[in-house]
Amino acid sequence: MENYKGIARACRDAVRKAKARFEMKLARDVKNYKKVFFRYVNNKQKQKDNIGPLLNRRGELVTNNAEKAEVLNTFFIFVFTSTVGPQVLGTKIQVVANTGQSSVKEELVCELLKKLDPYTSMVHNDIHLRVLTELADIVVRPLSIIFEKSWRLGNVP
Repeated sequence: MENYKGIARACRDAVRKAKARFEMKLARDVKNYKKVFFRYVNNKQKQKDNIGPLLNRRGELVTNNAEKAEVLNTFFIFVFTSTVGPQVLGTKIQVVANTGQSSVKEELVCELLKKLDPYTSMVHNDIHLRVLTELADIVVRPLSIIFEKSWRLGNVP
């Protein structure tokens, strides 16, 4: 048994060394033998040709390739064309007594503007967040008026 393990280990080492030598030679001669190099590299890549069964909107299992393409197409159309809703900032606007009127304070708006991450992408109105954070002291008054009117009217003025 020990003899078998020794021979198997020696064989495994020899195969590994031969493979390493072959790959080194292939890398060294890549300029002269491009086809051989790329054929070897492409054979080493794992390719997944098959997509498993998918569920369509009705909950039915789809196995046909054309139907799978339709399911994926409708999914990605929905993902890339759906409108993005308003961002929730996670802060509560104070409601004054029980009158239902809000008091949007400029300090709160300014604080929230300065907390925005300036390195993320633009919001849907094409104003970069870096501009909002740097100009927070200047735009805080008009924004708080807009927020106050939005709160009272129920829509953006």
